[in-house]
Amino acid sequence: MEPADHLRFAIHDRINGVDVGPRHVPLSLLGEFQKDVSDFLQGSSREVNPAEVLVSIDEGSLVLMATGLLAATKLWSDVTMLAESNALGVIDPMRAAVVERWQTNARSNPGRVYRLEDMAKHAFTTIDARSDFKQSADVWVLVEKYLDGKIVDWGGKTKASVHLVLDSGKSLVVAATQQLLAQERENRLYRPALLHVTAEENLRTGELRNLNLRSFGMHRPTYDESEFRQMVQKGTAAWADVLDSTQWVESVRDDKA
Repeated sequence: MEPADHLRFAIHDRINGVDVGPRHVPLSLLGEFQKDVSDFLQGSSREVNPAEVLVSIDEGSLVLMATGLLAATKLWSDVTMLAESNALGVIDPMRAAVVERWQTNARSNPGRVYRLEDMAKHAFTTIDARSDFKQSADVWVLVEKYLDGKIVDWGGKTKASVHLVLDSGKSLVVAATQQLLAQERENRLYRPALLHVTAEENLRTGELRNLNLRSFGMHRPTYDESEFRQMVQKGTAAWADVLDSTQWVESVRDDKA
């Protein structure tokens, strides 16, 4: 297959008696599909930067059309290989993990169909309840992540660790050094925390293992609408006497030149 500039990712399903499309799609399904498309595009080698790929949502079923893929030769090679049921053992492991998730989802939802298509809507591959792509071996890769949650325990006599409960309710044990915990002046126990960690991530399941704490990050506060409005009001009042903000900025620059 020759590389092309466009690749269509389509998902067909019927939920609550209505066909899935841009105007009718559960938020969770949309979020999962967007993440899967992003993972498939970049692969484990980060061949494609999702930030540099334009995506449009087409009418009909839910379709994300990615453009700017002409140079992604490994991506197109993997798409070609998906014509064979044993492809999961030879294509990029992150892309194989996406295909496995889609196959599992389709078997749990018999009406669901995933398709990779060209611009003419011809399918490169179709994944549905009857698909039989073989499971690939687990592949673990080293990653760095920021984890949001609440610290429920930390310390240790010989092996220091931090016990973190994620917002999802999942508990993780993160190894740490006694020196790193000892230098913390803030009491973080039973409080929201942001942990910068290294870990091994399973490309097929997303599971994390061998987590190690690198540092504590600044916890991201929740958005406060009233505080934002107050800041806008103060800013508006401060600039009330300035008729042309652009001209004012240029005049300041001229004075400093």
